[in-house]
Amino acid sequence: MFGQAAGRLEGVLYKDDRTRGVVHVAVCVGGAAALGVLAVRVAPHGAVRTGLTALATWAVLGGTTLAREGEYMADALEGGDLERARERLPHLCGRDPRHLEAPELARATVESLAENTSDAVVGAAALGGGGGGVPGLLAYRAINTLDAMIGHRSPRYERFGWAAAKLDDLANYVPARLTGVLTVLTAPDAGGARAVLRRDGHRHPSPNAGRCEAAFAGGLGG
Repeated sequence: MFGQAAGRLEGVLYKDDRTRGVVHVAVCVGGAAALGVLAVRVAPHGAVRTGLTALATWAVLGGTTLAREGEYMADALEGGDLERARERLPHLCGRDPRHLEAPELARATVESLAENTSDAVVGAAALGGGGGGVPGLLAYRAINTLDAMIGHRSPRYERFGWAAAKLDDLANYVPARLTGVLTVLTAPDAGGARAVLRRDGHRHPSPNAGRCEAAFAGGLGG
């Protein structure tokens, strides 16, 4: 629902201009946060408030879905069914899977799981729920969604999507690094995760994604 609303607003506001992009992000993220504030104020204390918080948390956290998608991709790749894996990859990322072979599909899966663990699990829980309650949860998910929609570099979004990309970088600065540390603590190869995180975590074009992806790769022996 949020994505549809953001898309309609983009149709009204779009111009190849950073200022228009800033306005778009402010309205979308501010609207999500305001909806959370309103819901908290309307809901009485007690069971209803608890239920509201649980519902917002369920809507924002994505750990179960990530695990399910990873298991699906692993099953397809281990069974040699590249077509099934290619059809499923868009559930995790926007990469064109049509010409990807098994190693590229596996790499895209691990990279997507790593980055989305930071976005949809660690960041949402630590900065959203832990720091801002229901409004924080909704605002954080709005930031991540906008980045996925318009934060990538393309002729259309080079300027209009600039604010969405920068805000997402800021919001995920701490979660990405926390994800790297948690990965080192829980990975099958903790030493490998630590070593690759230190060696390569800062080499990614994104200020955040490399921390998660390097730790995941090292933890899996990559």
